Amino acid sequence: MKRLVLWTFAGACALVGTGQSLAGPAKAALGKDYTFPNKIDGLPAKLSDFGDLQIDSFTTSDGVKLTYWETGTGKPLIFVPGWTGNGAQYVNLMYLLRQHYHVYVLDPRNQGLSQHVDYGNRIARMATDLKEFADHLGLHMADYCGHSMGSSVLWSFIDMYGTKRIHKVIFVDEPVSVTARPDWSELEKRDYGSMVASPDQLAQMMSQMLMPASTSFNNADTPKFSFAGKSTPPFENSEGFANEMIKNDPVYMLKVLYDHAANDWRDVIAHKIDVPAAIFSGDLSPNLPSQRWEHNHIAGSTLFVYSKEDGGDHLLMFRNPQKFCNDLMAFLESGGDMKTGGQTIGGIEIQELMRANASWNGAAYGAYPEGMAEPVVAKITIPAHKELTWHSHPMPSFAYVLSGEITVEDEKGDKKRFTAGEVMPETVHTAHRGLVGDQPATFIVFYAGTKGMPLSQPAK
Repeated sequence: MKRLVLWTFAGACALVGTGQSLAGPAKAALGKDYTFPNKIDGLPAKLSDFGDLQIDSFTTSDGVKLTYWETGTGKPLIFVPGWTGNGAQYVNLMYLLRQHYHVYVLDPRNQGLSQHVDYGNRIARMATDLKEFADHLGLHMADYCGHSMGSSVLWSFIDMYGTKRIHKVIFVDEPVSVTARPDWSELEKRDYGSMVASPDQLAQMMSQMLMPASTSFNNADTPKFSFAGKSTPPFENSEGFANEMIKNDPVYMLKVLYDHAANDWRDVIAHKIDVPAAIFSGDLSPNLPSQRWEHNHIAGSTLFVYSKEDGGDHLLMFRNPQKFCNDLMAFLESGGDMKTGGQTIGGIEIQELMRANASWNGAAYGAYPEGMAEPVVAKITIPAHKELTWHSHPMPSFAYVLSGEITVEDEKGDKKRFTAGEVMPETVHTAHRGLVGDQPATFIVFYAGTKGMPLSQPAK
């Protein structure tokens, strides 16, 4: 595309409709066909090639008509778009996933084909809209994926309604707190993904992006952000489709920004997510440090970090839909269905303490070491305030904290604290160290090694 599209943490700069009454096949509901600019194997050449894509709507308890896009069969998977996002942008993802899942994309109020209104423009109300959407569909359990601000909507959903209706959850590149607090250090601002000092700054920045002709917000102190990497043919297809089919109203899109920017989700992320979770980000995204923070504070979560070559910016799921769908399905079909609260089978109580395919800092585990298996289980007690030397492990190992606490740090400076009752998935072949808290810490450590293999090695 020749047109340069600026993207922010909040989502794709897409287009907003007026909530017209739509129902039925997408081509009929939209009133015309669409030819995608790039022919791509495995993706539709025309909208009419996607015959089972449906568009429908429902009305919320406060009287707002919300539109949703639907396709496929199987287990339900609900996408929650980011700020300005809409179902048209998900056309590639829906097409690729439809053979495996019953896929839904809900256009938020004031976005996409949903109605634009002057009330309810809060993240909490959008979370209630999502709950009422699931009620409308009759879904008692589903997988949920939020992109950008859509992740904040999911965090609010979990905060208010818990996780009893969530099977697995996916968050794509959303900061923990958009606005920095005055007492935060520069490191904390980085770890929480803070981009502005006040919601006013965010509104100014977004106004300039959506209404560049306006002079009312031309402030040299307003931050400028570009989340765009290199465009790709799939992205040009979905973005062109959205531009053609959805009409934009910047005034209504801007209404939710003050509330969005004012939220701090650290407590929800650290304490309320007790279902399997995946986090997606990329090397080109300024949000990556905050995504690592999220991963470190959601027990057993999986972190996917896309490279520049894989389209690893804020729009990775649209830049590279094939890879995203493959990774998404691998996560959804993997183990880890059991909540950490445990379950009882035949009178036997089972509590899964950890299930992970990556270490605590997000590094993916590879194959186990080759050779004659010789697993080792060790009980280790470390004195209070003891700082361990830098070391590495040649095999996967997992430490259950019996008592005390420890903060671990890797060579990149990423840190995570583990306390009694938590399981620490150790890194492999990565230099790290630990600092014990005010009390001695005791661990049961499981080493998945081979005969004669050392349990740890001094770092070079």
